[in-house]
Order: sequence, then structure tokens, then C-alpha cells
Amino acid sequence: MTRRLPITVSARDGFSDEQWADWRWQAKHALRDRASLEVSLPLSEAEREGAARTEQGGFPIAITPYYRSLIDESDPNCPIRRQVVPLAAEAEEVVGDLKDPLGEEAHEVAPELVQRYPDRVLLLATDRCAVYCRFCTRSRMVGDGGGARSMSRLEPAFQYIESHPEVREVIVSGGDPLVMATPKIAKILERLGAIEHLDTVRMATRAPVTIPQRIDAELCRTLREHVGALWLMTHFNHPRELTEESTRAIALLVDHGIPVMNQTVLLAGVNDDAATLEALFRGLVKRRARPYYLLQADPVRGTGHLRTSIAKGQSLMAELQGRVSGIALPKYICDTPGGKGKVPIGPVYIRDQKGGTTTLETFRGERVDYIDPPQSPSSG
Repeated sequence: MTRRLPITVSARDGFSDEQWADWRWQAKHALRDRASLEVSLPLSEAEREGAARTEQGGFPIAITPYYRSLIDESDPNCPIRRQVVPLAAEAEEVVGDLKDPLGEEAHEVAPELVQRYPDRVLLLATDRCAVYCRFCTRSRMVGDGGGARSMSRLEPAFQYIESHPEVREVIVSGGDPLVMATPKIAKILERLGAIEHLDTVRMATRAPVTIPQRIDAELCRTLREHVGALWLMTHFNHPRELTEESTRAIALLVDHGIPVMNQTVLLAGVNDDAATLEALFRGLVKRRARPYYLLQADPVRGTGHLRTSIAKGQSLMAELQGRVSGIALPKYICDTPGGKGKVPIGPVYIRDQKGGTTTLETFRGERVDYIDPPQSPSSG
């Protein structure tokens, strides 16, 4: 069977199911410049200007054919389009914008290794992603041409982890580590698996969302066999991303014993309404992926048009409280500027607290008192 969609970057407009299912083909045929975007989509003037800016040294473009197929080209406000097609607004800086919003450069303890918490570190294994999201926290360095880091480049990071037994967890990120070749991933996990005091490895990836063809049995076996406890953190932002292909990718991971958690970024014009978030969170749980965080978008330079207020996020979480199951309700989190750490910022349900009585407000708006037990002399 041959598919025909206006998404390829060359004159060829037909391709086989075998090609579509090949993640390397998907990566090779990603849209990467204004010319290929214009062949694929009717661009607005703001999008044309945004795409031209990327060619002048801005944050690059990459959209896989698969992810492009999720875009409704008749809708200029399509939530998939808004995540990946650049706009002229990316040139605008607003108060609070930062080049490195999480202070990762200031918290680098070895090349490609960031430590912002006592017990965990962040390993930046590559600068490449299958798709470049316009709200990316690491737009300062992602796609800069370095690609997957060599093992010799990462060795000082491994040695730092080995010499700090208080480090119990490594988050492997980038870029997207799962767009590296499977043998490369195996080498990194094997090296981490040899460090005895590590309890957990987290793989941070959008591959199930943007290039789900990457998730195959060989990769899943590799993720399972080198470290004792590996968790996969993925990043679905809209229910339209929960396709047949991404559902298969999640199932393959879970069926291989890899727990899947999801971090959703709250984005203006993408998912900043309760119905969209409810559909997304319910859809993830149905597919055995746990909604973990709803993240306030980081104040990355040039992303003001994609961010909401914190008050908006709190209002949305209040709407969802009691409306969806607890396993489908993530924490609403702000990763504080400057790398000071994550802070839960969900709505406040304590309305009063005095004399051992706490007044709580339920999701129905009812006020209920909880009375603390009497303090005995032995309890202090």
C-alpha cells in the first residue's frame, strides 16, 4: 500500500507502509526549513517569518512526517501545529524571559551533567530530538549540531556519579535520548547499571509522541536489561497525540515491564482548558500511562505567546479535582526560575486553620472542618 500526504521534504510524494513504520525514515524525512514547511502547509505570514528566523540562527525546525500528519492544515490554531511550527512571536522577549530558565549551566557539575537536587542528576546524552518543540526549555542548546555525546565525553559525568553515593537517581535526557541508536543507549545504561548506589534511571523522551515507530521490541529489551529500575517519562500535551501508533508504543513499553509516566506542559492555545486536559489524562490512564506532572511552562526566551498565567493553571486544576480519578490527576508544578527546584502550585483547599481545626473546601465548594486529635503529654 502507498500513502500520499503532502509532508515529504523532497519531490517524492508517495511512500510505503514499510517506510512509514521505519523510525529512521521518519527522522530522515523530517521537515527542517521554511521551504519544506511551505510545501507541506499553507503558512501564515507570522509562520513564514518565524520559519525564516530559524534559518538565520534561531531555534531549528524538525517535524517528522508522522507528527506532521496530526496537524489539521485547515486550522491555523491547530494544537499540534502550535507546538512545532515557529511563529514571528519567537523573536519577542517579555519580562521574566530567560535563556536558561532552570539554571542548568550554573548547576553543571561535570560536562553534560546537571545537579539541582542532592539525590539525583540530569545527564544530557544528546542535543538531538525527532521534533523540536517551540516551547523547549533547552532551546539554547538543543539541535546545535553536536548529536549524541560520545562515551568518552560522558565519562567524567559517570565518574562524578560514582564518586557521589548520595546520588540515587539519574535522569537521562537531552535532546531526546531515544532518538540515539539502540547500541548507544545500551552502552549508557550498561555504564549506569554498573554504579551500585544508583536505585533508578529515568529516560525522558517524546519519542512515543513524535516518532512512535522508534519504540520497538529491541529497544524495550535494551531498556530493561541493563538497570534494575528504569522508568520512562514521556510528554503528551494533547489528546490528538493519542493515536493508534502512540498507543502501540506505550503498550510495548508497559508490556516489557517499563512503567510509563507523563509530563504535560500547560500551553496557551494547546491544552489550556479543562475538557482538553481531562480527555488527555483519561486517555493516558486508559493506555496505562500515569499523568505525573502538569508543568507550568518554563519562561524560555521567546515563548511568552505559549505560556499561561499560574492562576489559569490553578483554576484548571480546581475544575479537574473531583471530576477525574486521582490516578488521572497530575501534580501542578512550577520548576522555579534559576534552578531552585520544583514547587507544587495546585489550588489551595485549606480555607482556615486555627486552634486544632482545619477548614477544608471540597471540589463541590462545601466547607468541612477537620479536627486534630488532642495532644497528650507524651506526644509533646
